[in-house]
Amino acid sequence: MSRVFDLFPRLRDLRIQPATYQGRRGVVLQDPLRLTDQMIFVPGDLAAALMFMDGQHTLEQIRHSIAVRFGLQVPPQALKQLVQALDRAFMLDNGRFRNAYQQALEQYRQATHRPLVHGGEVYPVEPEDLAQRFDAYRVRVDEWPETPAAPLAGVVTPHIDYERGGAVYAVTWFPAAEQVKQVERIVVLGTDHNGDPGTMTLTRQHYATPYGVLPTDREAVDLLARAWGEDEAFEHELHHRGEHSIELALVWVHHVREGQPVEVVPVLVGSFAHYLETGRVPWEDPRLESFLDALRAVVDEKPTLVVAAVDLAHVGPAFGDPSPWGLEERARLKREDQRLMDAISQGDPFAFFQAVAEVQDRFRICGFPPLYLYLRLLEGRPATITRYELCPADPEFGSIVSICGAWTWKEG
Repeated sequence: MSRVFDLFPRLRDLRIQPATYQGRRGVVLQDPLRLTDQMIFVPGDLAAALMFMDGQHTLEQIRHSIAVRFGLQVPPQALKQLVQALDRAFMLDNGRFRNAYQQALEQYRQATHRPLVHGGEVYPVEPEDLAQRFDAYRVRVDEWPETPAAPLAGVVTPHIDYERGGAVYAVTWFPAAEQVKQVERIVVLGTDHNGDPGTMTLTRQHYATPYGVLPTDREAVDLLARAWGEDEAFEHELHHRGEHSIELALVWVHHVREGQPVEVVPVLVGSFAHYLETGRVPWEDPRLESFLDALRAVVDEKPTLVVAAVDLAHVGPAFGDPSPWGLEERARLKREDQRLMDAISQGDPFAFFQAVAEVQDRFRICGFPPLYLYLRLLEGRPATITRYELCPADPEFGSIVSICGAWTWKEG
């Protein structure tokens, strides 16, 4: 607490989830950038302090605000200890965090490749074990779409964990294996779960899977960086290190290619909140259009498969809704998701955007921006939905994540 900056603590963007620890309710804080694996539990009577850690309040002002707003009396020492714990875990936006961030970024860039981050958590890291796990997902598939014979231009795949999404992954990737083997490049558009509105984040780092390393096409990345702006394109490059959306897609790519490498172009796409808040539409954004032109040049240069690594809706108490989603709410969700899948099937990015914008992204589509880019790149090309599912997001299944897979054809 000796640094002047921490007299006015500013909380970073963190993952904050409700939790119960030793019988006490509160929230758990976790760093999405993984500068530390430490999680901090904040009891409910102290959690109110987090909303005032905006860099504008001293500790005494935070205590006063909590007392006025919520009628809670927080001991000065408890608040001080919380701020010190947050500081040690790099969860405050201060010089200590920025130094740790810069060191982590340098280590990431100097490594031979981006390491597996979610291996051992979401999937086995040994190829034999992984192959057995993927084969087990086949059993969950009760109906398979016809194996694609016409050339594929793109694949929509989930980025939910494999255990919940296994059947959708399997039905989407296994029948397309021969087509995936034939391409010379994979452009992956992934959700940047930590991305600011309007960001495109690139990396020149190669991506590892349990089968080896997939080389990033750095010339293609350089072309995209020139279109977006070098500084902006790599400003949040460290997001690639911990982000799961691209990693989970590329593990499947490498698996169905039977371990054969292929060039990849990984692109993390930030939120579209700025469009929804202002009423603007992305197709009238000249900067985004220029980036799309550069992406099209990459796609057209050689046989390329475009992959959108996305989930659909996130609803229920786990995502901030006041009550669980029952049968009636699920029926509504399926209707809304069907609008999105119809737009995907028709290759219509404008209908897709409007369907989300009309409800101000009420259903929290965790794939809204990358799916829009995917549809713009493959505009007008028909698609086949391979499978759609509702996945539980809490033990009671009152919170839901919806997912789907799709194949987009090169010609109608």
